[in-house]
Amino acid sequence: MKSNVRCWRPRAVALLIVMLWLSACAMVGSDTRALCPPVVEYSAADQDSAAEEVETYPEGAIVVAMLSDYAVLRDQVRACRWHLGRRN
Repeated sequence: MKSNVRCWRPRAVALLIVMLWLSACAMVGSDTRALCPPVVEYSAADQDSAAEEVETYPEGAIVVAMLSDYAVLRDQVRACRWHLGRRN
């Protein structure tokens, strides 16, 4: 009967390589707050000034749509930071 030990060696080596790669990923810092970007805080005066400027834009201005998208992103970042903060 022939031995099949040699057939298993490439699989063992491949498994070892995969395990090393995965362990290297696990070595990254465990600070989950780094997963969410920071939210820049604006003063009430800056927010009021921005609101006054936006009101002067014409109807359907693309900048208004972009600012709306930015507001959604800020809400998502806040939710991300809150969610990760609750897990830790």
